Amino acid sequence: MASVMANIPALKDLHQDLKRRMEKSVEEFRTHLLGVRTGRASVHMLDNIRVDYYGSEMPINQLAQINTPEPQLIVVQPFDLGVVGLIEKAIRTGGQGFNPMHDGKIIRVPIPPMTEDRRKEVVKQLSSTVEDHKTAIRNIRRDGNDQIKKAAKDKAISADDEKRATEEVQQLTDAEIKRIDELFKAKEKEILTI
Repeated sequence: MASVMANIPALKDLHQDLKRRMEKSVEEFRTHLLGVRTGRASVHMLDNIRVDYYGSEMPINQLAQINTPEPQLIVVQPFDLGVVGLIEKAIRTGGQGFNPMHDGKIIRVPIPPMTEDRRKEVVKQLSSTVEDHKTAIRNIRRDGNDQIKKAAKDKAISADDEKRATEEVQQLTDAEIKRIDELFKAKEKEILTI
């Protein structure tokens, strides 16, 4: 789609900024989806877990190598053997229902099969996250529309340009929300598939 705003000098930077911010919101959602538990092991399931390491909260992937040798198992190999217990405790209390075990060197995190109730709960939490990201995109749209109105009020653009630019911002918003919905539907199907 050819951009009307890109051809209007007063709005060229605004178009690029809105597109960048909306795409960033979609990418943040895509990244969040990687960590959502689906019943299969994924190294991203531990992305949100923080370990208290010498007084500072560190992401687990900065303290250990994480891999998935089997579909139902995550293996965490700490770089410093002194933090094995701290990492195990952080995983156990991380709120995902994991029960890690360690042998002093390696932490094994078996991924229990998800119950139907747990699957529905995960989808419910995910739909809340979807709404948060859609709201963020709508807020970006509002910011863009405000700047377009200000440019029209300051006589930097004509009324026709204002109308076309506002329509373009809405099209951009609709496209990004559609991308989020498609990502959500695919993940929902993956979660609910046994």
